[in-house]
Amino acid sequence: MEEYAREPCPWRIVDDCGGAFTMGAIGGGVFQAIKGFRNSPAGVAHRLKGSANAVRIRAPQIGGSFAVWGGLFSTIDCGLVRLRGKEDPWNSITSGAMTGAILAARSGPLTMVGSAMMGGILLALIEGFGILLTRYTAQQFQNPLPFTDDPSQLPPKNA
Repeated sequence: MEEYAREPCPWRIVDDCGGAFTMGAIGGGVFQAIKGFRNSPAGVAHRLKGSANAVRIRAPQIGGSFAVWGGLFSTIDCGLVRLRGKEDPWNSITSGAMTGAILAARSGPLTMVGSAMMGGILLALIEGFGILLTRYTAQQFQNPLPFTDDPSQLPPKNA
């Protein structure tokens, strides 16, 4: 499938880890900026300083958490590609479930099962939406209008 033609596996892990860190740091930075602004004492100077302080402290931590998730997900995904010999949505769904379970391992087996189900369901929704979007856009371009440079071949204008 064309949408699965990505970086080769060893580099995919590094790429996904860096992308996840960036996404977590930027998204966490925006969220923490708003949270720090709202939780600071009254006054513009205090609120801006509180906002900047919250971003400085928490955004790298959130980015690191995202990087761990992205790196583990990609590592499992590459292992499944190697094990199964093909790239398909089932690899991503299984990787999401296994990542959720591994990251929740310290909380016990019941939490692991719940996190695995949430990870698998979330990735199944993402993969399903991607497949539907691909099919929808492919149907739009199945019957294109004929293209011609000859003006006599164009339909008449009813002006």
